[in-house]
Amino acid sequence: MARRYDPDRRQRIIDAAIEVVGERGIAGLSHRAVAAAADVPLGSTTYHFASLDDLLVAALRQANGWWLADFARWVEGLDLTVPLADEVARLVADTLAGDRARVELEYELYLAALRHEAVRPMAAECLDEMVALLGRRLGDTATARAVVAFTDGLLLQHLLTGQPFQVATVREGLAGVIGAASGPVAAAGPASGGGRSGAPGPTHGTGSPRRAGSG
Repeated sequence: MARRYDPDRRQRIIDAAIEVVGERGIAGLSHRAVAAAADVPLGSTTYHFASLDDLLVAALRQANGWWLADFARWVEGLDLTVPLADEVARLVADTLAGDRARVELEYELYLAALRHEAVRPMAAECLDEMVALLGRRLGDTATARAVVAFTDGLLLQHLLTGQPFQVATVREGLAGVIGAASGPVAAAGPASGGGRSGAPGPTHGTGSPRRAGSG
């Protein structure tokens, strides 16, 4: 019997893996569950992804793409004449008010790196790219790294606790992290060298913020 031509099968498997994680968490991810969700033979999942770590890497790569696209749009829209803390507050508020289920999914994939060593480089790459994007816009890599780490941690805190978002928390917290850089964005200063420092500090590793502005 001729083998059916199915060029999109690999992508459907990745999409199904993300769907499974969204519904059942990382603990519910298995080749069998993904094969059922993708409506493909079990052997297809192991053909394209020999291990669950391989599948997790592919899923995180796709989620990172969403996160970085959102973050890049925020960076591009930064108003360099207003306090940086106000712009970061806008980012956090928009992210929390947007598609919360997607943000939680992105963070779940991101945090999988804690127990799956093969996933860690993807999480680190996401954070590094966030720092690079923001650093080029601000002209200050050190400030960018602090902002990414602070925002990532703040987003994760809100996702975990469900506490209401307060702009004052961002203004005060960011001022303590980056000092004078919490003034107008343009006052962040010249590039200071140095290298997401994740995320969301979007942790998003070190990636999802791992993730920003998802909504």
